[in-house]
Amino acid sequence: MPQLDTSTWLTMILSMFLVLFIIFQLKISKHNFHYNPELTPTKMSKQNTPWETKWTKIYLPLSLPL
Repeated sequence: MPQLDTSTWLTMILSMFLVLFIIFQLKISKHNFHYNPELTPTKMSKQNTPWETKWTKIYLPLSLPL
């Protein structure tokens, strides 16, 4: 049974990493990034919910009369 020749694996792996690094660098360099992002003011609107306008009482089972 023939032996597997692994002498070129290191070269292939290193060249693969190099090519992947170059491809990612080229892809990232095509993006436009905002250098000075500004915050946009947001208005907080008060929402009226039904449970804020009426009074409710919570009855616990132990506080009920016998």
